[in-house]
Amino acid sequence: MQRKGANPMFLEGLDRLDQEIVERLIRNARMSYSEIGQQVGISRVAVKARIQALEQRGIIEEYTTIINPQKIGGAVSCYFEIETLPDTLARVTEILRENGIITQIYRVTGKNKLHVHAVAASGEEMETLLRTVIDPLPGVVSCSCNIILSRIKDIKGLRL
Repeated sequence: MQRKGANPMFLEGLDRLDQEIVERLIRNARMSYSEIGQQVGISRVAVKARIQALEQRGIIEEYTTIINPQKIGGAVSCYFEIETLPDTLARVTEILRENGIITQIYRVTGKNKLHVHAVAASGEEMETLLRTVIDPLPGVVSCSCNIILSRIKDIKGLRL
């Protein structure tokens, strides 16, 4: 059982100070170097140097604003599980990557399977995505679609 406030498992490859800095940035990426330094017990300059080193190592990839589609009137968010024939997997991935409604694509375990997330402005736009992009994908063996009704837990800082 993980204790409240314990470092998430994915941070175990970092030293204690870097873990504490990253935890604070996950909670609030707009936190100042001074605030972080006060909380972890090092100077603003030391915090800045550590964050820059984490960025250069590719551990911190970007700072972003996360929008909750369920809070925007009419927005529809869903996940697709798509299985393709082996020789069409690359083409399917390319087609999906080019679509602006598709927000995430993951290759997952299983036979040529993709886990795809999409956010549309409306149910109609999601239906158009299904009809014009998903349904005509080449070599699809199976496809399931799950509409997200509500967000119960969403760990910031991880791409899930």
